[in-house]
Amino acid sequence: MTVVSTKEFNTNQDLFVDDMNMYHDASVYEEVLEPDDDLRRAITAEELLERIHEDICRKFASRK
Repeated sequence: MTVVSTKEFNTNQDLFVDDMNMYHDASVYEEVLEPDDDLRRAITAEELLERIHEDICRKFASRK
């Protein structure tokens, strides 16, 4: 990460804005965002919490 002072940013605004626009170019991400096997196996946060809750319940039930 680069830290830039306010003065430096104001002096070279065009340079910094051009650099930031590079990251907003959707064509840069097209290849990366293609669905793959990892994405197809993904679960939602709710599903994750449910599975964790089930695991915790099983762990404590086995201690009785």
